[in-house]
Amino acid sequence: MTTALLVDLVLAALLLGVALWAQRLVADLRTLPRPSTDTEAATPSVSVVVPARDEEQTLPALLRSVADQGAAVLQVVVVDDASGDATAAVARASGARVVPAGTPPPGWTGKAWACHTGAAATTGDLLLFLDADTVLEPGALAGLLAAHARHGGLVSVQPHHDVRRPYEQLSAYFNVVALMASAAFTRHADEARPSRAPMAFGPCLLTSREDHARAGGHEAVRGEILDDAALAAAYHRAGLPVWCAVGGDTVRMRSYPGGLGQLVAGWTKNIASGAADATPSATAATVAWISAHHAVAVGAVLSLLVALTGWGASLVAGSPLLWTAAYVAVALQLGWMLRRAGTFRWWTWALFPLPLLAFDLVFARSLALTTVRRSVSWRGRDVSLTGERSEQEVA
Repeated sequence: MTTALLVDLVLAALLLGVALWAQRLVADLRTLPRPSTDTEAATPSVSVVVPARDEEQTLPALLRSVADQGAAVLQVVVVDDASGDATAAVARASGARVVPAGTPPPGWTGKAWACHTGAAATTGDLLLFLDADTVLEPGALAGLLAAHARHGGLVSVQPHHDVRRPYEQLSAYFNVVALMASAAFTRHADEARPSRAPMAFGPCLLTSREDHARAGGHEAVRGEILDDAALAAAYHRAGLPVWCAVGGDTVRMRSYPGGLGQLVAGWTKNIASGAADATPSATAATVAWISAHHAVAVGAVLSLLVALTGWGASLVAGSPLLWTAAYVAVALQLGWMLRRAGTFRWWTWALFPLPLLAFDLVFARSLALTTVRRSVSWRGRDVSLTGERSEQEVA
């Protein structure tokens, strides 16, 4: 066996091992169950809480979709979180009750306070927290109720990302990494390692009022920038289950329609802090998977350079055939994941080094802000990560 062939075999084995390790994290990308007739007949009342800050553009679609869910929706409360636009007027025009959030007390983030305020203004048996950019397709609430009836505790859905404009394709790796690092979609994740703290997805959360109070409600996560992950941990501490699903064709969202700057700011706020909250095993697998994608991108580009110019052969370990096959395999696996995460175009995964570079740049920015500056900005607010928030920071 030649040295070159041995190098190819070793590299191929490493890349395959990483791909299988990562695939295990998304082996069960389940969607909401179909409700049974009995579940529909015994429907509890649901109070919908929507924390909203400058959401006049997104609220109409959400509120129309909630109105189409049927009689189970007892009330819809939109918490106006100091919006500077027509959020309150749009919500009232759509038939929702508008509750001003007011100034959050010291130590509270704006969203946690808005959710706390909204929950206190409702009376339904169940609380459904929805981000303003989320849309429920017909039958989505029935599926949520069926999941809650089956699992109890906190039911969390990561909506299917509706990607429309070219710049939004740059969210590709962020979406996949969020699903992988959550470790919520391994086979039998609920039964295995019951001591492991679960994760949750903030855009769509359903819980009973009783369980919400038992877990400490949003007061238990009042200072957390990633309130969804912290809320899941609070339910876990209270001995309550957390069950996650992906939105599929029932729960959808369009994140960051306001342009590239909004996309960068949104993922900057979330990604580095989310990495810190992931379990060590999920973090290791995700980091290995991302690193393998970097290796394949560099190997394929250098191999192409050697083929076109003859320069750089000493920089490449592995044959051009290996890196070509690895590039195709990486792109296909990424495409499989992206089809389940959102409406990403084929060229996003076919040209995966481009969204990978965007991920690198935003992650580096997020890491710098969270570890050096110790604060991030979102929707006109500076949110401190030191645990000591001033009234101005959370207002």
